[in-house]
Amino acid sequence: MLSQRLMWIAWPAFLMAGVLEVLVFGMIDPQDLQWFGHPVELSRQGVYTMTFFVFWGVTSVCSALTTLLSMSPFEVNRCPLPAHERPDGCPKQECR
Repeated sequence: MLSQRLMWIAWPAFLMAGVLEVLVFGMIDPQDLQWFGHPVELSRQGVYTMTFFVFWGVTSVCSALTTLLSMSPFEVNRCPLPAHERPDGCPKQECR
């Protein structure tokens, strides 16, 4: 289930990072970018790569938050320990 959830997060984020990359650099030339008043020293490909990973990271956080908010109360409150390892008085529900 964890690998499936990771794909729910990573794949849409990857696709949206590509879309954002096309939209942003369809209008902006990477050679014209400045950072705190100084020109960016990276090549065009370096800027494309760096911004792609920034976009991917930001959209991954958004997808992860959506996945977290879609969890059922049972998933959130489920006890991670097997029944024989739980401390006495554990308020969590039985593990299934």
